[in-house]
Amino acid sequence: MNSKYQDILYLSHHVSKTRKPMSVSNRAAQFAPFAALTGYEEAVHETARLTDTKVVLSMDQVITLNRKLSFLQDHLHCCPNVEITYFIPDKKKSGGCYRMTTGVIRRIDDTFQQIIMKDKTIINISDITEIHCPLFQKEGFECIS
Repeated sequence: MNSKYQDILYLSHHVSKTRKPMSVSNRAAQFAPFAALTGYEEAVHETARLTDTKVVLSMDQVITLNRKLSFLQDHLHCCPNVEITYFIPDKKKSGGCYRMTTGVIRRIDDTFQQIIMKDKTIINISDITEIHCPLFQKEGFECIS
């Protein structure tokens, strides 16, 4: 059996005297497949991300929220601590998410229909689903001193 590579078949592995050996992970990276579709993984992740649909409030819920906002507008001097649940539309796809924030209202802007909190959070009034405040009583929304 005469092979043209017979003379090098049983030689020892060459080790360079001038360069460090490559790490196993770097050697493996040479043979890893390249990303044929750039952005594909991100697109799949974005499609799989779930969003909530915005709840449409009933007329009674809207009237109650308007009464609460009016009451808070009249009692901002009490610096009431409020808990507001509101919808944030998603910038990339339909739907969004609900967020709850707690804090003190700095101002209710009738022109832009927004609530500005002391921590500079801006909430669109049309996105609010619920407001809780210790000043609210079951009836009358009277200020508790």
